[in-house]
Amino acid sequence: MSDGGTGVIGRRPFGPSARSRGSDPVAVEGSVLVVEDERDLAELVCLKLSAEGYRCSAVRSGLEALHAVERRAPDLIILDRMLPGLSGDEFIGRLRHNPRTCRIPVIMLTAKAEEVDQLVGFSLGADDYLTKPFSMKLLAARVAALLRRARAAGDSPDVIAAGPITVDAGRHLVTVNGKPVALTATEFRLLQALAGARGRVLDRSQLIDKALGTDVAVIDRTIDVHVTSLRKKLNHADEGEAAARWIQTVRGVGYSLREPVNE
Repeated sequence: MSDGGTGVIGRRPFGPSARSRGSDPVAVEGSVLVVEDERDLAELVCLKLSAEGYRCSAVRSGLEALHAVERRAPDLIILDRMLPGLSGDEFIGRLRHNPRTCRIPVIMLTAKAEEVDQLVGFSLGADDYLTKPFSMKLLAARVAALLRRARAAGDSPDVIAAGPITVDAGRHLVTVNGKPVALTATEFRLLQALAGARGRVLDRSQLIDKALGTDVAVIDRTIDVHVTSLRKKLNHADEGEAAARWIQTVRGVGYSLREPVNE
């Protein structure tokens, strides 16, 4: 079913033209790019997501995925870590360093089920992580949850400032001293949750619910990995390396974003 060396799985992208067992077109819920070198698995994923109303296309390598994202950025990416050529780890690194694509939600797929592998995946910038084999129903639920949270984060017009850090939910933008900071979708929701708490301490379970969702099974240390990455990015944007100090660790409990003191 592959068109020669294009890497696109199937003769045409799976998408809104697909019909669900009846004759009525499926409503488009968003666009999903599947990056998976196992053709049968990629086709199953696209068929399931198309039936759920998503416009879905698939490529087999990280390089092809980069080209696809450059042509048209999807709403969400499902990414296999073990890819030929440019690996999934390398691909997500490039994705996260590009301001235009850094906030695209990414679900990582892998056969590696150890806790350390999951932590590495999250540290690279994954928003969710599924080990193979997995349920197509579970994958579809994770896709829906991630897109729902991404859209909800952009619905609020609130702009919250804490010291040099400004979180603009309406524009989905974080700045440090006016300089934009490229964050992943999960990092943005994490910082947004801390900023919205107005100095209150949020424990790890609360942060997991707000940043990753109640329907995602992750370990508490996942939040620590995201906070570490968030602090590094805030420091990188702040030449004085003071921005990250606004995120305070409350040992044995969780985290808070320090409230500015009015002069």
